[in-house]
Amino acid sequence: MEKYKTSKDSEVILTELMLPSYTNFSGKIHGGFILSLMDKAAFASASKFSEQYCVTASVNRVDFLIPINVGELVTLKATVNYVGNSSMVVGIKVDSQNIQTGVTKHCNSSYFSMVAKDEKGNSVKVPGLIITDLTGLRRFLRSIKHIKMRNERNIEFSEKNFINKDYSSALKGYNVKLEINK
Repeated sequence: MEKYKTSKDSEVILTELMLPSYTNFSGKIHGGFILSLMDKAAFASASKFSEQYCVTASVNRVDFLIPINVGELVTLKATVNYVGNSSMVVGIKVDSQNIQTGVTKHCNSSYFSMVAKDEKGNSVKVPGLIITDLTGLRRFLRSIKHIKMRNERNIEFSEKNFINKDYSSALKGYNVKLEINK
């Protein structure tokens, strides 16, 4: 019998105080540190949902919207938004809160593709996803569209399929100069 779970079954919330050792050269929290926290949250969410060890397959675009300061509490909320056969898309929302003022700001969101693995490193089937609300449906459909577009883009720009003359007009208006030696 197939097993199904809800996104709620995958929910993980991580909160960490931002320390001076996490800063970049401008004194803000380093984006790489936030990415590391996001990867941990994605792993925890996917592993909780699949009941398996999971690995990161890809990360879909991370936009750093607002800088995070030392002394703020950063909270990451992660849930499984989509499931395939052995893969899952985990949505992660990152907020930071000023402890003194209580003001919370949304810093970024991203989607991590995770794959469930067994002890030998083979991909394993994950439970199906029960969608319980319109937000869950929207997120699932968004993932389907993203995966489809990614696959189409990979085919279109593969070394085998790429024909440069088809794109000559596409570069007009961009800050680029072609000097390709044939």
